[in-house]
Amino acid sequence: MSTQQTTDTGGAASARVAAYLREAILGGQLKPGDRIRQEEVAERFGASRLPVREALRMLEAEGLTEHEPNKGARVPRLTQHEVEVIYRMRERLEPLALVESLPLLTEAEHAELEDVQRRIEENTDLERFLDLDREFHMLTYSGCGIDPLNSMVTRLWNSTQHYRRSYVALGGRSRMWVVNSEHRLILDAVVRRDPIDAERFVEGHIRRTRIELGHHPEVFDGNPR
Repeated sequence: MSTQQTTDTGGAASARVAAYLREAILGGQLKPGDRIRQEEVAERFGASRLPVREALRMLEAEGLTEHEPNKGARVPRLTQHEVEVIYRMRERLEPLALVESLPLLTEAEHAELEDVQRRIEENTDLERFLDLDREFHMLTYSGCGIDPLNSMVTRLWNSTQHYRRSYVALGGRSRMWVVNSEHRLILDAVVRRDPIDAERFVEGHIRRTRIELGHHPEVFDGNPR
């Protein structure tokens, strides 16, 4: 096998491992503080540790894993204050991403956003809501051509996925009308290509979640540093 073929095979293996771990972390099978043992993952995929290490480097760049000296990789565990600061970062960065995206979103993408929001309103499953909610927001930012901004927005979303899941589970269906109302305001501003309203609505949407999370310290129970 040539060097190029070996590299391609290794890259494909790393991508498969990364996809598996990404889904496990975002889906809640791996929780904050859980350790990721390279030998177990390598055995599962019938691979060496090299593609596993590369996959973990990829996921660390995405904010999904972290490396502890002499201990290996784990899913990051955040304090309530750290999550609050991350949400404050989102309040500043996501309105900027939306304003950058707004002029480049097509009418077809507007229709797709309408369809995603309709599915959110019809949905009753927690995990499905988390997927659709992420799809909605990331689609609104998809026209943004500033790669460092896009990468940071994705990383911040990844970092808070577990806490967002716990918060939504606490609220159940009782607060979904607020989420849907805010989504509708954002969608209306996107369709009108109104940067001022779009910026204001998405900032308020994130701010409300941050404040409500602050009222539920139980989400962070068992989360000492």
